[in-house]
Amino acid sequence: MPQLRLALNQIDSTVGDLAQNAEAIIRWTRHSADQGAHLVAFPEMALTGYPVEDLALRESFVEASRRALRDLAARLSDEGFGELPVVVGYLDRTEEAKPRYGQPAGAPRNAGAVLHRGEVALTYSKHHLPNYGVFDEFRYFVPGETLPVVRVHGVDVALAICEDLWQDGGRVPATRTAGAGLLLSINASPYEQNKDDQRLELVRKRAQEAGCTTAYLAMMGGQDELVFDGDSIVVDKDGEVVARAPQFAEGCVVLDLDLPAAGPVPQGIVDDGLRIEHVTLSEDPLPAYEAEFGGGYADRLDDAEEVYSALVVGLRAYAAKNGFRSVLIGLSGGIDSALVAAIACDAVGAENVYGVAMPSRYSSEHSVGDAEELARRTGLNFRNVPIAPMFDAYMDSLALTGLAEENLQSRLRGTMLMAISNEEGHIVLAPGNKSELAVGYSTLYGDSVGAYGPIKDVYKTAIFRLARWRNEAAAERGETPPIPENSISKPPSAELRPDQVDTDSLPDYPVLDGILELYVDRDQGADAIVAAGYDSELVTKTLRMVDTAEYKRRQYPPGTKISAKGFGKDRRLPITNRWRETV
Repeated sequence: MPQLRLALNQIDSTVGDLAQNAEAIIRWTRHSADQGAHLVAFPEMALTGYPVEDLALRESFVEASRRALRDLAARLSDEGFGELPVVVGYLDRTEEAKPRYGQPAGAPRNAGAVLHRGEVALTYSKHHLPNYGVFDEFRYFVPGETLPVVRVHGVDVALAICEDLWQDGGRVPATRTAGAGLLLSINASPYEQNKDDQRLELVRKRAQEAGCTTAYLAMMGGQDELVFDGDSIVVDKDGEVVARAPQFAEGCVVLDLDLPAAGPVPQGIVDDGLRIEHVTLSEDPLPAYEAEFGGGYADRLDDAEEVYSALVVGLRAYAAKNGFRSVLIGLSGGIDSALVAAIACDAVGAENVYGVAMPSRYSSEHSVGDAEELARRTGLNFRNVPIAPMFDAYMDSLALTGLAEENLQSRLRGTMLMAISNEEGHIVLAPGNKSELAVGYSTLYGDSVGAYGPIKDVYKTAIFRLARWRNEAAAERGETPPIPENSISKPPSAELRPDQVDTDSLPDYPVLDGILELYVDRDQGADAIVAAGYDSELVTKTLRMVDTAEYKRRQYPPGTKISAKGFGKDRRLPITNRWRETV
């Protein structure tokens, strides 16, 4: 059987930074070539970054992507890699498409290309376009209608892009019909909890359907609210794992494969009406060589470490790609701000994390003490600025009571954080969690102030799990656990009135989060939630809080998405909405 050394590069691209993305592709191609690779691949839209959203509709950006692709092909040849085929994702457009109603302007394509000998040897575009969750690809792209196949050293390699594997039909069965020896899919599939298991089973299934070894190359990094976790996978035709890359790490997986020899050049129309487009780059198999690379199988992260890693990668990418070197956090001594601080220290370094305690007359002594202890444990920069003088001045002028008085304290803290941010150049992190955002348990222009919300998509019960895991992980490494035990064990409280605790206004968090998970994440109605065992009166009250808080969520900053349905692009509901779920 012919041999082929495949190099899969799971890299982090930045949307719009064509020059730096191209440099990364050249750098990793050089690394792949140094390992003796015969075929090199990069993720979906690696050249442009992903997702490009409405940039896809801008003619100037599409043309810049096409130009950058041609320049990249020439650069690779000039660098001495002309004979090494490189598969790379980019943004293209359909040449022959005529403008028509219902088609995105300019007929853009989520495309891939094979670069060889200084030229673009083959282009293709994604056949199945996802239109669910965070994906709007019907809005942005026109589908591809070919099955691209390249012959490399006597092996036919079929090419696909992400959703082409996630949907039934199309390029997977077409690969079997064409008799390809390898199916290579380039992907920018965002991270979600438990998606790694789903992804593995998917690739196994598709390899068996395609009847050949299947390589699933994934992107790594972060873009706005999305995190990409890498975890590239290669399985053989029977669904057995050949190689699996690390999660949340850039890198190159190199592996030697024994693959079926290519037969006659496949032609014609195959499954789902796809037309085979075949290009021969090198007809003859390589002389037999001793295999050196088995790909390896990277250790899997446990559930808590996986989520925590996603939160770190998401914040790190957002800060770095938007030009921020330091972050600012209001430290209350509570578990939310403590976890955000720990994540921030891991993401950007404790020396670049600035914490501010802003006690009021209702703040307990242990709250300030816990904030100070957090700073001592982590090494972050800390200051204590009481808001009492400002609060008293407002109260003397306005004589506020009740909720208005409580919210004033939160808004003074928000104003202080933004003032320090403007003065010193830090990005403010909002510490709100998914449970609070769901029911509106936050103050607009107060604790919702910030440019990024690292735990925005994490329920309160998971906040506790992550805090405990982070401390345990530190202890196992012989380090100081970053989060004070008191921040974890004490009852959660906003501390805006005497002896206040969250359960004055909310159900116990395990109960609340159970209801929210059914309503928010699974779109279950009130009857179904009650049938799952929850009190009907409590369900009606909770769902009403969720429905009436939509206007607050729309004004909350972006934050790392870790669930199948985060607030934002995943869950889109009208603000003005009189529909109410009742039992």
